[in-house]
Amino acid sequence: MRYRGYHKFNLNPILIIIVANLLVFVATTISSSLIYRLGLVPAFFLNQPWTVVTSIFVHGGLWHLIANTLTLYFFGSSFYRLVGNTRFLIVYFTGGILGNVLYILLGEPLSVAVGASGAIFALGGALAIMTPKLRVIIFPIPAPMPLWIAVIGGFVILSFLPFVAWQVHLGGLVAGLIAGYFFKKKARYYY
Repeated sequence: MRYRGYHKFNLNPILIIIVANLLVFVATTISSSLIYRLGLVPAFFLNQPWTVVTSIFVHGGLWHLIANTLTLYFFGSSFYRLVGNTRFLIVYFTGGILGNVLYILLGEPLSVAVGASGAIFALGGALAIMTPKLRVIIFPIPAPMPLWIAVIGGFVILSFLPFVAWQVHLGGLVAGLIAGYFFKKKARYYY
């Protein structure tokens, strides 16, 4: 008699994060006051310390959510395949939290910071260090370019847009670059 093999069910952390972002987006669309309870406002951080994490799941509109979700999917998938669940989650949340800490220190005290951009810049920075020859196509530029140029270029361009928390992006990018350096250095010893 032949039995089907048991396949271990493995829920990818990227999928979990995307679903969480979608659920929080729906919730904040239904009740916009949730943005102020979950988003990071530096002046209220001591009264609402959870916002250093929850703000990573809140997005300021549909295009913000779509842009972060697509970038998370592409950067995250490549990075996840290189490092696995634990390191992926460490880099993602460290980048998001460090970006938020930098925003608390350097941002507008009464403005609300939301989005996963710091966490995503951490993934992009780590991936750029670990795979420096990886070439990507960034819409709308039709030519492939090295990932590190796309990540740094994206940071510089986004930093000059109004209502963008460049501090969050910088904190995430720095966390990712450091993580990528250590992961790449450690990986060399395995060969």
